[in-house]
Amino acid sequence: MLNQHENKIPILSFYSGGGFMDMGFENAGFEIVWTNELDEVFIKLHEAGITSWRKARGNGIKAEIFNTKSITEVSAEKIIEEAFPAGKPSDFGIIGGPPCQDFSLNGSLKGFNGERGKLTLVFFDRILELKPTFFVMENVTGLTKRKATKNHLQKLLRRVENEYYVDHKTLNALDYGVPQFRERVFFVGIRKDKLDKDITRESPFGEWFTFPINLKYQNASKKYKWAEAVDFGKKLTKPKDLPLELCVESCLVPYRQMKKLANAKEYFTLYIKKNKLNSIKEGETNRPSFKRLHRFKYSPTACYGNNEVHLHPYRNRRLSVRETLRIQGVSDTYILPEKLPLSKKFKMIGNGVPVPLAEAVAYSIKDYLKINGIIKNI
Repeated sequence: MLNQHENKIPILSFYSGGGFMDMGFENAGFEIVWTNELDEVFIKLHEAGITSWRKARGNGIKAEIFNTKSITEVSAEKIIEEAFPAGKPSDFGIIGGPPCQDFSLNGSLKGFNGERGKLTLVFFDRILELKPTFFVMENVTGLTKRKATKNHLQKLLRRVENEYYVDHKTLNALDYGVPQFRERVFFVGIRKDKLDKDITRESPFGEWFTFPINLKYQNASKKYKWAEAVDFGKKLTKPKDLPLELCVESCLVPYRQMKKLANAKEYFTLYIKKNKLNSIKEGETNRPSFKRLHRFKYSPTACYGNNEVHLHPYRNRRLSVRETLRIQGVSDTYILPEKLPLSKKFKMIGNGVPVPLAEAVAYSIKDYLKINGIIKNI
């Protein structure tokens, strides 16, 4: 496979989920050569969604999850064997978003002591064992906001920083054209022996990596005058200066298209009295659950599952699978099998990295590698 695309940098994808981060890197010209996912249903969803998406782009390579075990059980040697049967190349990358519930400010807050939190430690272990040219790790902001977690993370990173220059920054998907307020912290690492200078000495405050900035939507949550909550069922017109692409309205499927568009009619039935539903205002998203989105505002962080319910702005139903995929910046060519459980679909979608944000990060990595002469002809 690599011989066909010699100018593409191979990527190992950990905790692949639905492959949203992978899609961003593929869009930027990287090649995903190895994937890892433990959940049996996520595996089927990933393979179907990515395969249909690639097919629509003229890429006939069928998607598959190469390894279906926990990375705690998979050695670095096994990963190399599966990803690079012809031998490990001189340059490749690792990307991944270790499960984040133990660090989420709305989650268990068990941190690195939780079972999911420990997977972040293993992610760092595999990086040091595999020695990629670069790595990207995405996680919730709670990883760097809570004092105890932040201090422990710094200790772990010191070990990685023996061999890698590491930088991090919190990015909001809304600032990259995604109609969703979703803040996540991204860690980028470049192997030190790939550079002929100490870049940290030349960088103020240790910030050496040029994280992507979308000037068009920079600081979007404060840049625009967003619509406010109104009574359910009220007729509205879009505020003149508000970009439609940053609004939930751009993701909603018109009724006449629901039968034709894949995954558009897939949503959970609401078991709540109509008068109670009608009392929830459009844009009333500060509720613990049953948040009704506003058509002319961005969505709160997509986190579908458990008690988190996002309602359609002007219809008494929950959002559909297709609408939530759109809120994550996923193309309509990404199609999920109808027969697989709805709960798994929504959970997988909520776990993902918005594709346009992943793509922006991927391009910034690519530019850095080019500019600094780390990898040529990419």
